[in-house]
Amino acid sequence: MSSGEHELLQEPPCTTKSLSNYLWSDHPDETKWADCVHCGMCLESCPTYELTGQEQHSPRGRVHLIKSVAEGKLEVNEQFMDPVFACLDCRACTTACPADVDVGGLIEEARGQIRQAMPLKGWKGAVNKLFLQELFPHHNRLNNFASFLKFYQKSGIQKVVRKSGLINVMPQHLVDMEAVMPEVKQSVRKKYKNEQVIKAKGISKREVSFLTGCVMDVMFSDINESTINVLTRNGNDVVIPQNQTCCGALHVHAGDRDTGRKLAKQNIGAFQDATKVIVNAAGCGCMLQDYPELFREDREWHEKAVEFSAKVEDISKYLFETGYEKPKAELNKRITYHDACHLAHGQGVRQEPRDLLINIPGVEMVHMANSDRCCGSAGIYNITNPEMAGEVLASKMENVPEDVEMISMGNPGCMLQMAIGVQKYGSNQQVVHTVQLLDWAYQKENHEREGDQ
Repeated sequence: MSSGEHELLQEPPCTTKSLSNYLWSDHPDETKWADCVHCGMCLESCPTYELTGQEQHSPRGRVHLIKSVAEGKLEVNEQFMDPVFACLDCRACTTACPADVDVGGLIEEARGQIRQAMPLKGWKGAVNKLFLQELFPHHNRLNNFASFLKFYQKSGIQKVVRKSGLINVMPQHLVDMEAVMPEVKQSVRKKYKNEQVIKAKGISKREVSFLTGCVMDVMFSDINESTINVLTRNGNDVVIPQNQTCCGALHVHAGDRDTGRKLAKQNIGAFQDATKVIVNAAGCGCMLQDYPELFREDREWHEKAVEFSAKVEDISKYLFETGYEKPKAELNKRITYHDACHLAHGQGVRQEPRDLLINIPGVEMVHMANSDRCCGSAGIYNITNPEMAGEVLASKMENVPEDVEMISMGNPGCMLQMAIGVQKYGSNQQVVHTVQLLDWAYQKENHEREGDQ
């Protein structure tokens, strides 16, 4: 291990002067729970408490458990692990909390302790290692995986697997995901690997760097393409650093904070020359802005992370704040908007995506009740906790207006989850990313202009 590696990664399990049962460094930060007075303002905001009615599955209950382990009253065991990992980490409780208690941060820190004390074993450990360690952080392997998925879709194997019933050997929640899996196309990192800068259309006003993501660039490369189209249309030169990697959000959610730090270091280095880092996935953007939290016990890297996180901005907020060309072509669609948790609660971005949609001619916006309620995706929660995720999704779909044609949002995980919801409970609504709609309006405008010539 090089001398520059994070000190936390070098430290063995430690003993403390207190009675804490957190035996590893990077333990939950007591300043995060110090302001919690267990008032209960968070209860109505919590999807798991709403469904279970159990105190340990409420935000204040989880804070109490995390604090109790630090005070030596509880052990890090199965009884502690269950409510901590059953949390969606949607951050809605922090929005509701008068004291802004960072429950999400406490949950992620506690998960780090749990996974060091109780590492995953057996097939769960193998699957976790395969995807989080061996696949997502490696761009070339992801491209190979994308090629496999594309072959599966294009060769006719997918149709055979579905019609023959072979698909049903998988658990039902994975069958549901396969049914709404988008068409896999060429990743933008692969498409633009030989271009140092994708030049703006017309006059160049600014230069931005773009985080393409890992799953985003494999499963939703068309959204990444739309993002580039919209940025260049609005005078932005776009840089795609080829040495960027997975943001680490899924790893941190799973309790693997060491890998999260490793990936964070790589991204901080990859974007060191950037003045602005544009993200179109809410979970990724929130994670990038949370990098300082990963390095709170490492002064050198904490300073670098603070500098980096200040550059990160969601595509909708960036367009709104820098000024963008409002499209002239009409889309004539009835649309509702779902607030991705890590965009609304994590980054505080709510109105900007709505303004982008409202300013598209012909778009009629229809209000969704509880639009910032979690859909149940929550990273890989819908895989690790399928039953609870399914109940959260069913509750979410009750709030989707029946007479809309499209449901817009700003996160890929939400898009997959909501597509499953439409298939089960909806009325054939199309699930779209906000930036796609803006791109489609621009494209229609171009076609209409060309038709007039």
